[in-house]
Amino acid sequence: MSATEIAIAPPTVTDLVPRSWSRQIVSRTRHNVGALIGIVLITIIIFLALFANIIAPFAPHEQQLMDSLQPPSAEHWFGTDELGRDLFSRIVFGTRVSLRVAVLVLGLATSVGSVLGAIAGFRGGLIDEVIMRVADIFFAFPHFLLAMALVAALGPGLNNAMLAVAIAYWPRYARLVRGSVLAVKNTTYVEAARGLGCSDARILIRHVLPNAMTPVIIQATMDAGIAIVTTAALSFVGLGARPPTPEWGAMIASGRDYVLTAWWIPTFPGIFISITVAGFMFIGDGMRDLLDPALRGHVSF
Repeated sequence: MSATEIAIAPPTVTDLVPRSWSRQIVSRTRHNVGALIGIVLITIIIFLALFANIIAPFAPHEQQLMDSLQPPSAEHWFGTDELGRDLFSRIVFGTRVSLRVAVLVLGLATSVGSVLGAIAGFRGGLIDEVIMRVADIFFAFPHFLLAMALVAALGPGLNNAMLAVAIAYWPRYARLVRGSVLAVKNTTYVEAARGLGCSDARILIRHVLPNAMTPVIIQATMDAGIAIVTTAALSFVGLGARPPTPEWGAMIASGRDYVLTAWWIPTFPGIFISITVAGFMFIGDGMRDLLDPALRGHVSF
């Protein structure tokens, strides 16, 4: 590392916090009941997704028409649907779809939103105005209605549904990152870097963004469940996953005609959606307690 980099580098986490900070994280997490519940729930979902081939007793697309609409039993734990497919197996494989939705939707939304928000906050002026006014246009529409309109334009399908949800969500991250960048860009170490002749790109990437991403991490964790729900809702109205994909929203949609005669078809996928959303929400709230400087006291990234 050069002398210039040493002179302008912002304080690192190890410089600012005691060596026992990892113990403090463990202690905070251990005493945060909500975070522990969230970790357990999401760990279960991830476990089901990783070992779906072993856990599921049947193939997710296997049809046994003679066993259609069977109630929960020892053979079919969650019953069967109108085509005789084992509902438990389809729900287990559906965990893979839901986790894929959370990762891809939030990965795209946070990437686009963070880049545009960072540019808007750091450059300011006309660039800032243009990016923020475009974001305001997106904010003028409810997220779900905007996603529905985009999927209708792109065509039904799970991939298009995920793309539409990501497009609907990027403005919130753009605003969040912009605000964080505005708070960081005039700090002492950024001014020192600018005075030593560092380029704007280097200052933004090396010194500003790493110290402005904590709110994004927290928000993305809490939005993971919302992204799953939104995509499931699009599947429910016929704009998301197409048959025979074992997606929870699509399973609820296929069972809405059997609510009174086969209650288990829409009920169990709905329960798993609720569990997954609650897990991400609990984890997000726990991460806020751990990473928010105001809640940690004096420590700041």
